[in-house]
Amino acid sequence: MLFFAANISMLFTEFDFLERFAQASKAGFRAVEIQFPYQYSADVLAEQLLRQQLSQVLLNLPAGEWSMGDRGLACLPDRVGEFQDGVGRAIEYATALECPRVNCLAGAARGGADRLRLHDTFVENLRFAASELKQRGIALMIEPLNSRDNPGFFIRDSRHAVEIIEEVGSDNLHLQFDVYHSHIMDDGVVPALEQNMSRIAHVQIADAPGRHEPGTGNVDFGAVFQALERAKYKGWIGCEYVPSTTTEESLSWLSSI
Repeated sequence: MLFFAANISMLFTEFDFLERFAQASKAGFRAVEIQFPYQYSADVLAEQLLRQQLSQVLLNLPAGEWSMGDRGLACLPDRVGEFQDGVGRAIEYATALECPRVNCLAGAARGGADRLRLHDTFVENLRFAASELKQRGIALMIEPLNSRDNPGFFIRDSRHAVEIIEEVGSDNLHLQFDVYHSHIMDDGVVPALEQNMSRIAHVQIADAPGRHEPGTGNVDFGAVFQALERAKYKGWIGCEYVPSTTTEESLSWLSSI
């Protein structure tokens, strides 16, 4: 059996943000993801989770100024202090929301940047974050983002992410596997899933192209879900897609699972 969570940063955007918890619950979800919860009080979010009997299963570390091109801070040598402050803020929110896992976005390399220096900064920042989060019982993950939508993003694909995980050497660092990004960057989604299952702590889904709901693009989600079931994957699968229609209509694919 597979377990699906609603990413309410991308789903139910027909409603004000704090109303999305109730809409997710009404749609049958028992868990939610929030990409960046930091503009809201952790207490307010915790109240919504409790009221709707939902679990918060994922949030991201602060990732800088998204509108200015930031895609995370972890590989940027001149922003280490900001990154470390962000780890503390994520711990505060994850603790208040009883969220068991946090995703770290690596960041996008600027033109002409020294990739070796970016690499070394990333590894050291991950060692710091993995240790800090482990003390609070929170798992840390990293995620490749495709270079088509995110030019210069530091982690290229699943293989690169696993190489980083192995170099960091922490038992509290895992892979967040996003089917949408994998379809674009990896040599086959299902082989990448199967090769890296022991590293995967969380899965997210969207079809490609378009990043809409399953069934709107070229991803063979039947094969993806079968691979997860064969592997006895018991973690959450986050629905992190842009609905091609209303959110409610876009959830029809769930009835066939």
